[in-house]
Amino acid sequence: MTLSRLDHVNIRTGNVAGLKDFYGGLLGLKEGPRPPFRVGGSWLYLGDQAVVHLVEVDETPDAPTPRVEHFAFLAEGLDETRRHLEAAGLAFKEVTVPDYGWTQVFLRDPDGNNVELSFPETGETG
Repeated sequence: MTLSRLDHVNIRTGNVAGLKDFYGGLLGLKEGPRPPFRVGGSWLYLGDQAVVHLVEVDETPDAPTPRVEHFAFLAEGLDETRRHLEAAGLAFKEVTVPDYGWTQVFLRDPDGNNVELSFPETGETG
């Protein structure tokens, strides 16, 4: 068996609209086709790939155990991203990856999930 890439993240939420605004409006993912499951939800795409699957539940469940610490998107345009997040009034934290110099920006979606935006452009490339 060989794994090739992360396919998607599935988030159970009682706040589909809020998460669609966060991942779509703030981070720029686009809502796209979703199979006609028996439960509501939304699939959000990065290009041709549905990378965030939202599943509608009555209320947002407590953090599952074991808990995923975060999931990450590779990103470009660190300065523009900072301005965008600040304009949205969203708290975020920046970390520099030791020995690589990459910048990681950590923020939380409306359900409290930790999301990383990773900017390799800020450090070494090889």
